[in-house]
Amino acid sequence: MNQITPPPKIEIIPSSAPFSEAQRSWLNGFFAGLLSDAPTPLSAEQGAAVMDGGDVDDGAPWHDQTMPIADRMKLAEGRPLRRKMMAAMAQQDCGQCGYNCNDYSDAIAGKTEARLNLCVPGGKETARMLKSLYEELDKAPAAPSSAAAAPAAAAAPAVVAEPGRSRDNPAPAKFLGRYLLNKGQSEKETWHIDFDLSGCGLDYVVGDSFGIFARNDLGNVDQIIALLGASHTNEVRGKTLREVLLDDVSLAPAPDSLFELISYLTGGAQREKARALAQGEDPDGDAATLDVMAVLQKFPNVRPHPEAFVEALEALQPRLYSISSSHNATPGKLSLTVDCVRYVINKRKRLGLASTFLAERIRPGDEAKVYVQKAHGFALPEDPKIPIIMIGPGTGIAPFRAFLHDRRATGAPGKNWLFFGHQRSDCDFFYQDELNAMKTSGLLTRLSLAWSRDGDKKFYVQDRMREVGREVWTWLAEGANVYICGDAKRMAKDVERALVDIVAQFGARSTDEAVLFVAELKKKGRFQQDVY
Repeated sequence: MNQITPPPKIEIIPSSAPFSEAQRSWLNGFFAGLLSDAPTPLSAEQGAAVMDGGDVDDGAPWHDQTMPIADRMKLAEGRPLRRKMMAAMAQQDCGQCGYNCNDYSDAIAGKTEARLNLCVPGGKETARMLKSLYEELDKAPAAPSSAAAAPAAAAAPAVVAEPGRSRDNPAPAKFLGRYLLNKGQSEKETWHIDFDLSGCGLDYVVGDSFGIFARNDLGNVDQIIALLGASHTNEVRGKTLREVLLDDVSLAPAPDSLFELISYLTGGAQREKARALAQGEDPDGDAATLDVMAVLQKFPNVRPHPEAFVEALEALQPRLYSISSSHNATPGKLSLTVDCVRYVINKRKRLGLASTFLAERIRPGDEAKVYVQKAHGFALPEDPKIPIIMIGPGTGIAPFRAFLHDRRATGAPGKNWLFFGHQRSDCDFFYQDELNAMKTSGLLTRLSLAWSRDGDKKFYVQDRMREVGREVWTWLAEGANVYICGDAKRMAKDVERALVDIVAQFGARSTDEAVLFVAELKKKGRFQQDVY
């Protein structure tokens, strides 16, 4: 019988790390197993660089979507690299990258994820910071020769999610149609969108999000091809140039790699300007407005070869939307509530990628590549008897429409209170007939509305909450869950501040005690947010 020689012990956590011998031994074993699937295992020094070094439980004080990245990085000073990487994320935990912020940073630091540009909300600022931090990781000393000589563990086969369950393996879904939710003289353009999931077999639960790979605008694509002086039939990556620009690459904003390419193809002041832009500088004060077409217009004498040009662009990223329907109520069908983004810069109309794709470019019967992104801590209570308070102005109503449809379909007896607001009651009351019918039937126990442009003074959902604060406190005292969906920078903070004031006033608490009360609601899962 042949004796099997065990592989040499892999040391990932150095002896100088602040752990007991037993803890170090366990962590070495854990990370050795974890990293056996990594394309390039970390050295001992790299492992030490990304470990928390004893500050695992002190939280993430930068985990705030409204905080500028410079402030987040300052809070992360002196922390290990993986914590700095987490601080560089947009802090939305939106799932567009396929992770939450903490897990994405862990995957990059552990070298199981090589893509540094997946944080769509963080944009170029996040990508640049991650690149810088990743370079620090690569500068860590190489592994000792004995470790390098250790036999490599057999790589486990990659786990591929079933179609439609991951951004990396989307499924085709049929677009059914859309209708405009605004009326009359509304300043907004908001669409109800329907997809047929019966062909791809996808399902979902309320609170989940829907990822869509949109196609770029054909007019934008053809203008870029003209600026390149190329033909739309040029072959790139085994496709025509037009097909690649339509489906495969992002055309906004311009990536640093495009500026780097431009700098190689020009000289003098233009080269210096392109280099400065590639380093995140803003020599002309227009960096924030430069999409791919604007870069070609800014450097009109540079015409990159189509293949080099495409390689300098980033992959087209999916966009996520809160689902506004219930699989229990309408199996095989999925709905979204989408604000259409259109704006003008330097007399040129700019289009939101996915919103205008859904509003005008996709046609009924067409298929789109889609996936369901599971929610991170945003769901109906397990006990259907628990009352819920939902605050969702504008398109923030989307998941709450889904909640209401789901509670009706499942016969949940819990009370339901919706706070909805927008600009004008006569043209921006989304799903007006539907909500009024729910109120008449008793499904919607209370419907509280706030219109910011109907009177001389702006009036928002948080103002309505304060007006009915005593009743809000009564619901909280009865065990209600509170949900917020919508804008993170202002609305969500204002609503939370109003909730603290209500708890203080009607719960007979000091402000500090009210803040702790709301924090406890969050900890228990009774206060959940889907904000962006």
